[in-house]
Amino acid sequence: MLITTATDAPLLLDTHVWIWLLDGVKGRLSANCLTAMRRAARESQVWIAAITVWEVATLEAKGKITLSMDCRAWVEAGLRAPGVRFADLTPSIAIDSASLAGPLHGDPADRILVATARQLKAALVTRNAAILEYSTLGHVNALDAGR
Repeated sequence: MLITTATDAPLLLDTHVWIWLLDGVKGRLSANCLTAMRRAARESQVWIAAITVWEVATLEAKGKITLSMDCRAWVEAGLRAPGVRFADLTPSIAIDSASLAGPLHGDPADRILVATARQLKAALVTRNAAILEYSTLGHVNALDAGR
């Protein structure tokens, strides 16, 4: 289900959302999204998936992003932020990601994020059009980070 207002659900941040948040990128995250993240942080319910850490490291290693500090230090700082929790990649998540219902593209990282959000009963905070579309089919809760 696509969530259009601040939610009481735990939040799982998509990789780009985490990068924008930590590096203070202005204008990418809506006021509604920031409000939902502040609320979730107060309850220690902002989640970062293991696959997100891998994606950040991969993007940085390939020169597709430039982080504000060394990648390892950046990730460690981000995971120490108040209210943030780390979601391990469990065997259950890995298996579920391979058999998601309905039409979702084959990007393994996105599939693992969706499976992680489902397991955590969290809303996936993203601006990824494919995931947002998938959420309208009722297969995962998502919060559009731009609305």
